[in-house]
Amino acid sequence: MKPYYLTTGLLCVSNIFMTFAWYGHLKNMSGRTWLFAALVSWGIALFEYLVQVPANRIGYQVMNVGQLKILQEVITLSVFLPFSILYLREKPSLDYLWAGLCLLGAVFFLFRAKILGS
Repeated sequence: MKPYYLTTGLLCVSNIFMTFAWYGHLKNMSGRTWLFAALVSWGIALFEYLVQVPANRIGYQVMNVGQLKILQEVITLSVFLPFSILYLREKPSLDYLWAGLCLLGAVFFLFRAKILGS
């Protein structure tokens, strides 16, 4: 089980960096040029890749690429929702709940053999 936990933890850290790289400039750099924001985001994304690549390499030892992708998407939504509410001050909607339920369905189908013990 250790590779699952390590992969999940690293992907969580990676997604925090990714979310700030992709969306943090919307709040902090609205007065700057898009090129400046892109360069800063690129710098942040470097740290994201330094965590994400090992996470996927570790995870690929025990999961297939589809499982890794769905795990990453669930983590992305789990990181993005609090980020958008707490940092960007966006109002949450039920659409996040429906999207999350769809992702849980995807998790079930891709991990069904492990969940059901088949």
